[in-house]
Amino acid sequence: MAKAPVLTPQADDFPRWYQDVINKAELADNGPVRGTMVIRPYGYGLWERMQREVDLRIKAAGAENAYFPMFIPQSYLTREAEHVEGFAPELAVVTHGGGKELDEPVVVRPTSETIINEYFSKWVQSYRDLPLLINQWANVVRWEMRPRVFLRTSEFLWQEGHTAHATYEDARDYAALIHREVYRDFIVNVLGIDVAVGRKTARERFAGAINTLTLEGMMRDGKALQMGTSHELGQNFAKAFDTTYLSKDGEQRLVWQTSWGVSTRMVGGLIMSHGDDNGLRVPPRLAHVQAVVLAIKGDDAVLATVREVGDRLAAAGVRVQVDDRTDAPFGRRAVDWELKGVPVRIEIGPRDLENGTAMLARRIPGGKEPVRLDALAELLPKVLEDDQAQLLRESRERREANTSDVRTEQEAAEVALAGGWARMPWSELGPEGEARLAEQALTVRCLHLEDGSVPDGDDVPGTLALVARSY
Repeated sequence: MAKAPVLTPQADDFPRWYQDVINKAELADNGPVRGTMVIRPYGYGLWERMQREVDLRIKAAGAENAYFPMFIPQSYLTREAEHVEGFAPELAVVTHGGGKELDEPVVVRPTSETIINEYFSKWVQSYRDLPLLINQWANVVRWEMRPRVFLRTSEFLWQEGHTAHATYEDARDYAALIHREVYRDFIVNVLGIDVAVGRKTARERFAGAINTLTLEGMMRDGKALQMGTSHELGQNFAKAFDTTYLSKDGEQRLVWQTSWGVSTRMVGGLIMSHGDDNGLRVPPRLAHVQAVVLAIKGDDAVLATVREVGDRLAAAGVRVQVDDRTDAPFGRRAVDWELKGVPVRIEIGPRDLENGTAMLARRIPGGKEPVRLDALAELLPKVLEDDQAQLLRESRERREANTSDVRTEQEAAEVALAGGWARMPWSELGPEGEARLAEQALTVRCLHLEDGSVPDGDDVPGTLALVARSY
C-alpha cells in the first residue's frame, strides 16, 4: 500500500498544501481569537531575518526608527475622510478601560498616518526640520472577515514608514526610492521573488493617498500577492492635521508626505512562491539556518566530527545548526529539515567518516552527492549562492511563462480566471472595464510600461494594466 504524502500535493489542493506547510514546518498556529496567529520560533526566525534586511535598507535610505502608541483617539481617524472610510470596516474600537466607559473611544492601530501626523505637526516648524523620515516596527489590527495565516490576519506585524517633505517632487522621489531600493531590492535579491512593479489604479490605491506604488509577486498557483506598497500622500493628512513649516522665504506651507510598509504577509509570499510538495524552500540569503549538519548515528567519532564541521562552517560565515539528536530516527529528522526548507543538509555517519566525506543534500535543486569533509567550508558559500540564483530564475520564468498579452477585457478575464496574468493597454480597459472585472473577483494589480517601469500617471501613453486573481 502506497504511503500517504506528508503534505497535500499542490496540484490537488493548493490552499490545503499551504496550511499543511505552515503546520508541518512549524511556522505558525492559529491564535485563540479568530483571525489571530501565533508565530512559532522557526517562522519567527524567518521574520527576524526579513526585519534585519529591510531595516538595513530603510536606514540606508535615511529613515530612523521610532515608536508610536497602538491606541489612537477615534477623533484622529475622522479628520481625513477618505482614510477613515477606507478603514472603517476593519477597525477594532475600545470603548471601556479600567472598569468604566472611556470618554472617547480609541481605535487599535490599523495604520499610523493619523497619530504620526499629530506629532509631525508639533515637530516640524521650519524647512530646516525637513525632510523628516521616520519608520516604526509594530503590530497592527485590521478585523479580517476571511483570515488566512500570514496572508490576512486580524493582527499582524509590519514596518510602516512615514515622511514629511518640503516639496511634492521630494516626496514623490522618496516614495519611489523606498519602492525601488528598499522593497524591490530586498524582495528580488534576498527573497528571490521576481515581481512586477507599478502603480495602483485609483480604485486600488491606499485610502487617503494620491498615488500608490506596488510590487506584485506571482504565487505558484498563478494568483498575485501584493508584497509591499509605497504611497504618496500628497497634502491630504497635512491639511487635516495642520502640518506646516516656515519656508526659506518666510511663508507657512503644508508639507508633502509619504507612507510605506511591508508585513508578515511576506512570509506567506515566501511559502507560496518557492514551496514544493516536500515543503518550504528557503532562499539562502534569507535563511536563518542555511545549513544543518546531521549525525546519522550516535557514534562518538561521528558526533565529534559533526560538531567540528558545524564550527568550521560557522567560522566560514555560514549560518549553521548541528543536529546531533540521535535519539530520534535519522529519516524523520531529515524529513523535518526538508519540510522547513533549509537550503543544505550535511549528513555524516560512520561509513562517511571511513571515506572522509559527508553527504551533501541540496533542498533547492534537489539531489545528494558525497563531498570531502575538508572541502565543505570552501564549497558551501558558492553552493548557497547558486541555489539563491536558481530560486529567482524559477520565479522569473514562471511569471514570464504565465503572463499573456491580450487586447480585450474578455481575453483578460479568460486568462486570469484560467490561472495566469493578463496584460493589456490601460487605454482599452479603463476604470469602467476594471469595475466589470472586479465583479468576477479579478483586479488590476498594477499599471506599468512595456519595459517594466512605472508610469508617471494613469494617462501615460503605452501604459499597460496587469490583471489577475489575487490574495
